[in-house]
Amino acid sequence: MAGNNILEKLEGVRLRFEEVEQMLTDPAVANDMQRYIKLNKEYRDLEPVVKAYREYSNILSNIDSAKEILATEKDIELKEMARMELEELQERLEPMEEKIRFLLLPADPEDEKNAIVEIRAGTGGDEASIFAGDLFRMYNKFCEAKKWKIEVTHYSEGTAGGYKEVVFNVNGQGVYGVLKYESGVHRVQRVPQTETQGRVHTSAATVAVLPEAEEFDIDLRPDDIRKDTYCSSGPGGQSVNTTYSAIRLTHIPSGIVVTCQDQKSQLKNLDKAMAELRTRLYNLEYQKYIDDIASKRKTMVSTGDRSAKIRTYNYQQGRVTDHRINLTLYNLAAILDGDLDEITDKLQMAENAERLKASAI
Repeated sequence: MAGNNILEKLEGVRLRFEEVEQMLTDPAVANDMQRYIKLNKEYRDLEPVVKAYREYSNILSNIDSAKEILATEKDIELKEMARMELEELQERLEPMEEKIRFLLLPADPEDEKNAIVEIRAGTGGDEASIFAGDLFRMYNKFCEAKKWKIEVTHYSEGTAGGYKEVVFNVNGQGVYGVLKYESGVHRVQRVPQTETQGRVHTSAATVAVLPEAEEFDIDLRPDDIRKDTYCSSGPGGQSVNTTYSAIRLTHIPSGIVVTCQDQKSQLKNLDKAMAELRTRLYNLEYQKYIDDIASKRKTMVSTGDRSAKIRTYNYQQGRVTDHRINLTLYNLAAILDGDLDEITDKLQMAENAERLKASAI
């Protein structure tokens, strides 16, 4: 990347950073919460780029100074010091430019959002439900290690254990940007608990990860929503099957239905159901954006294509294979215990490489 080209781009970022910084001190902006939140996020996003810009400018300035000393200085000792400094600075230059290339890639605005995750048992009967339960435990452990908070909003238990379906919210820093790679079909190859002859079966579960919509992302009209209440089921003490605390919301124009029954309070269940409904409606629009870039990025599994087989968990070989980037790891037990960092890191690296290749930076 030519120095002039990168400096021109970075100078534009610096000017915008200072403009946003100034706007955040404006009382009119502070009184407009929606605008303030957006500007504050933009400020945080631009800050590391401006920091890199200052460091990069400093390197270029020092390179020029070292070259001038070599060209004009007669003192041999000073020239040797300048030569050594120039070598060190030039070694730092290329990695710094590579870092800036990635920083200048436009971020997906959804990446910083919380997420709603759905796990559904697929082909394989009872074994698929058990596997869906294993996946839920894996994500639970992963989120726990990240200090992310999980809240189950809806579930349907399998007849032999696990879940036919489980839906949960994940709240934390940059949740969707990490979990989006989990969308797709997860396949398991193992001997089921119900198998008496020791034969290996293949079962599957689908995972869908949705970025949670903010309140101002979707304008919900009360007239478009039908609310039904019913008795909750499952754990919950004396209120189970005695109070109408569970909520079912139907969005009439789209036909989308969401339910929530994990709280004893009907109001709390209603709040959670509304949040999920906003997210599902928001994702109808977000899916158009995803479909537009799906053909350009092979590793971008936030395409939401639930028919795409993304990963295989083979118990006999202790192997996990991610088919999108041809990554095979032989640490199945650790991965099922929530150690997903190596997989998600390599998926992010592969996607960033594809985005960089497609960009003009």
